[in-house]
Amino acid sequence: MNNLRNTVQLIGRVGQDTELKTLDSGSSLVSFSLATNDHYKDKDGVKQERTEWHRLTAWGKTAELMDKMVKKGDEIAIEGKLTHRSYEKDGETRYATEVVVNEFVLFGSKDSK
Repeated sequence: MNNLRNTVQLIGRVGQDTELKTLDSGSSLVSFSLATNDHYKDKDGVKQERTEWHRLTAWGKTAELMDKMVKKGDEIAIEGKLTHRSYEKDGETRYATEVVVNEFVLFGSKDSK
């Protein structure tokens, strides 16, 4: 049990073009959304599909590579870790859950099929 890790693996389609930011510290940060689909049968045996949206971020060289290579509609696989954070906006505390990407594989664009 000592080897438990916070690891997330997802395969999905990119929901928007990446947004690369360079912070005052010089670090690169990219963020975008990823859609994954889940299929199941409802109580009547009818096949249903549900889309889940995930907020993804990446740092450093991974962020720079993703910004150059990943576009809206691309199918990618990612491995990363689940994070939770809070921030203030308009005097209100808000909460965000996101996946910080460590590695990714680009399968192709929606147009290439």
